[in-house]
Amino acid sequence: MPGRPSPSRRTVLRGAALTPVAGLGLTACSAAGGVTAPATPTAPVELADESGIAKGSAELYRDHNVVVSRGENGSLKAYSTICTHAGCPIDKLEGTTLVCPCHGSEFDARTGKVLRSPATQPLHELPVATRNGKIVAGPGV
Repeated sequence: MPGRPSPSRRTVLRGAALTPVAGLGLTACSAAGGVTAPATPTAPVELADESGIAKGSAELYRDHNVVVSRGENGSLKAYSTICTHAGCPIDKLEGTTLVCPCHGSEFDARTGKVLRSPATQPLHELPVATRNGKIVAGPGV
């Protein structure tokens, strides 16, 4: 382009060197390999023995991105453990509170509701049932 100098070799190389660094913030909040985990199982997944969750408690199944809680009346609830703020897989359960490792959002594992921001949307509820003494969650349950 007339009147505009072309970039120097140093400018081009500096830009190329910094480009991979710009994406680091995105991969920090995604699953291994930089691919965000699916928010819900794509098929029913068997999680545990039906007796494995006591009334009033919850269990986190990291491999499936699911948390299951049992109400005082014995009913089961299941939620995706993909944070609704930035899509990070939640890997920490303290009592019945899920804590996102990326930005500190907290969710109630019994209701899916946000307890602490920056998340503003509740966790995605999943169908859950018992089959042959096992807890199963996901579509088609």
